[in-house]
Amino acid sequence: MATLRKACAYRKVVRAYTRKSKYKRKGFIKAIPTSKIVRFHMGDLKKDFPKTVKLIATEKFQIRHNALESCRILVNRQLQNKFGNKGYHFYINIYPHHILRNNKMLSGAGADRMQTGMKQSFGKVEGMAAQVKNGTTIFTAEVSEDGANFAREMLMKTKTRIPGRTTIEII
Repeated sequence: MATLRKACAYRKVVRAYTRKSKYKRKGFIKAIPTSKIVRFHMGDLKKDFPKTVKLIATEKFQIRHNALESCRILVNRQLQNKFGNKGYHFYINIYPHHILRNNKMLSGAGADRMQTGMKQSFGKVEGMAAQVKNGTTIFTAEVSEDGANFAREMLMKTKTRIPGRTTIEII
């Protein structure tokens, strides 16, 4: 069964290898997968809230789109249970644009004589990731005065699902 590569394989931010082929049609990615992120803004979009809690990156790294969706579900469900549908505004500030590719390798007896390896491989599209720089806001939760600590705790829970180092700021 095909499985995803570990997130640490994609953690470092590097420029993607662009294939230079003598045939123009082979130098492009054929199909881009859809992002798994369902919604970017949740809660009450029009109301102004006094407190803003932000999850900010403190280093350069990549976050896969399925990790962003996992964090979104976790935080949104908890905020909705605590404050109701109109008691908060939670949103994702980044979008996964970077396409991740993987050159599948055969395994088993005799596989070493069948493949040429990873050198200059183009690979098949495996997913998408957002490239985050130092100081970039990843998630923002706007809540009432008394809900700031709860929102901070919920954003703390997302730290285990994100590959890089982050910090939380309350404004």
